[in-house]
Amino acid sequence: MTGALRAEWTKLRTDNGTAWILAAICILTVAVGAATAAVTRCGSGGGCAVDPTKVSLTGIEVGQAVVAVLAVLVISGEYSTGMIRVTMTATPRRWMVLAAKAAVLTGLVLAAAVAAVAGSLAAGRLLLAGNGVTVAHAITGPVIRAAAGSVLYLALIGLLALGVATIVRDSAAATGAVLGILYVPPAIALFLGSDPAWQRWVERYTPVNAGLAILNTTGLHDLVISPWAGLGVLAAWAAVALLAAGALLRLRDA
Repeated sequence: MTGALRAEWTKLRTDNGTAWILAAICILTVAVGAATAAVTRCGSGGGCAVDPTKVSLTGIEVGQAVVAVLAVLVISGEYSTGMIRVTMTATPRRWMVLAAKAAVLTGLVLAAAVAAVAGSLAAGRLLLAGNGVTVAHAITGPVIRAAAGSVLYLALIGLLALGVATIVRDSAAATGAVLGILYVPPAIALFLGSDPAWQRWVERYTPVNAGLAILNTTGLHDLVISPWAGLGVLAAWAAVALLAAGALLRLRDA
């Protein structure tokens, strides 16, 4: 396993695109969160229902797409170049190849996510306070939970995307499939307002809708699923995708 990890780390470390993608995760996440915070205001009449932490972390919804692209390239890039045959020859235990790719990908995403979340919260805190939104001076438990959960959310999105990309293999098709998983269910939920039962189902059991519940720090009783339970739904999706990918990786030719 050590050899497989070293090989996967070397591949990503020596690929010039990896550093740019990781930087893009940080920059886009912070930029979108800051832009959202900059236009979020509370009136002087009181009764503001803004969740400062959730607003600051809005960029997670954009940064996840870049994480997905990185995850797709980790496996699909090798299929497109034929490098996957060399990888499988060097490491005959195919589950070990997938596990090594998942481990290295998770480490890189976690590092980028920590920087992105910290930057988003710092920028949001500064901008929201200037817009009349009350921001607590102390870092509370819900804020820590949302921050830590957001980091885990991006890592799980990466694992889900890796599983889908391993199943699909083609880079373009895998990217389209993953982006569809990320953004189509939330759009569907918006159009199901006339059918609350189906809307609640989509929000509770689709990976992104459920997983993003982790961003909330206020109004938790109004959520259709609790923050940690929502992250658990996303984790289940990622686990199923990786298990299916591992099974197909063993059954199919490289």
